[in-house]
Amino acid sequence: MPVMRTNSMTFDASVPVLVVGGGGTGMTAALAAADAGAEVMVLERDATPTGTTSMAQGFICAAATKAQREKGVHDTSDAMFADIMKKTRGETDQTLARTVARECGPTIDWLMDQHKFPFDIELAWRTDFGHSVPRLHGLPSRTGGELLGRLLRAAEDNGASLTTNAHVVDVYADDKDRVLGVGIERPDRTRETLGCDALVLATCGFGANRDMVRRFIPDMSESPYFGHEGDDGEGIQWGMDLGAATADMAAFQGYGALSIESGVLVNYNIIMEGGIQVNARGERFSDELFDISGQSKVVLAQPGSIAWVVYDDRLRQSNMRWPEYQQLTKLGMVKSAPDIASLAKIIGIPAEALQKTVTDSIAFAGAAGKDPFGRDFTKNPALNSEGPYFAAKVTGALFHTQGGLVVDENARVRRADGSPMPNLFAGGGTARSISGPGVWGYLPAAGLCMAVTLGRLAGQAAAAQTR
Repeated sequence: MPVMRTNSMTFDASVPVLVVGGGGTGMTAALAAADAGAEVMVLERDATPTGTTSMAQGFICAAATKAQREKGVHDTSDAMFADIMKKTRGETDQTLARTVARECGPTIDWLMDQHKFPFDIELAWRTDFGHSVPRLHGLPSRTGGELLGRLLRAAEDNGASLTTNAHVVDVYADDKDRVLGVGIERPDRTRETLGCDALVLATCGFGANRDMVRRFIPDMSESPYFGHEGDDGEGIQWGMDLGAATADMAAFQGYGALSIESGVLVNYNIIMEGGIQVNARGERFSDELFDISGQSKVVLAQPGSIAWVVYDDRLRQSNMRWPEYQQLTKLGMVKSAPDIASLAKIIGIPAEALQKTVTDSIAFAGAAGKDPFGRDFTKNPALNSEGPYFAAKVTGALFHTQGGLVVDENARVRRADGSPMPNLFAGGGTARSISGPGVWGYLPAAGLCMAVTLGRLAGQAAAAQTR
């Protein structure tokens, strides 16, 4: 996947705006470029566009949107910027954070008003994990597959073209770092070249590239990975080879409730609404609501790197609406029992310890005593004092890397000296996120927020450059 330097190149064909990657970022960029009147093509190496977007729940955090106003939620871009800076301890790039906070709302409104995306606010995600007001925007199915499907249809309906089974293996650039085009390899090993006036890199992060994970996030190099196998960092590598700057490469989105046998996530709503996590000793080991991303490392530090999510029938019923929970149930990943002693026997942990943990949690919810880990149990109804009870075995996982190419307020890639690359843009997992330098800076739904927001900005700027 080298960068080929040349000042004269004859391509098999050419297109003004070229997007590499057919996930959420790429399809949003294509839609924005097409809306701006540019001819645009998306190259996707798989037979069907999926990517990390299709594996997500499809939530996008955004501020000051029409959907928020319809639900009576008052929000501003300034408030979101303040939340980003607080969550990242002031260690993220302020210009990028300000840009994303300002542009994410108009991006959602653009998709709703111009392209009829039926977003609404998920009020179950209240103000947990860093958002000061409800900001998670979701489509009816609450799946990333629906989001990607709608983006694909909207882009194609507005004139963008998608070419699948087109793996970019070379990038051609002149001696001033202007990208001239790319080389493509087909499944049958045949090759072709495609020139462009502007290139948008939308190839996601590097979570599936174990060499890059070992290099940049060594303490997660042996952890489970829950993401698309195509997240191998190609776009980031091309940018680096072209002389682009990178930042926050140790940052990542983690998750501390991945079903260890099935690879399906256990909805964190179960914990947010009153459920608990216990280790193999039957004991709680953290404030489960302190940091949804950082909980991945906390769970991995437990005996056997596993934990159990324990909850009651109220929580089972309230979470049956989630597609992931329905899948877990069908796969037999949810264990149930009429009482705590029976549940402990089924999942193989000490019954006396588990009973004490549950009893203590019920007491904390009634303001009788204080949780030693600092969790406020009074925000939700207590766990039932009688069964049935349920449990799901989980581990911590790396979901998505958050470091990448440095971009400006137009999603244009920057060199190490701060100067702009001539015609190179990036977004989503290929670009640096707003999460700061560590796992603790991730705001819920920031991943898809970065995907669609930088995607829109990149598509608009790339289209403007071609004019």
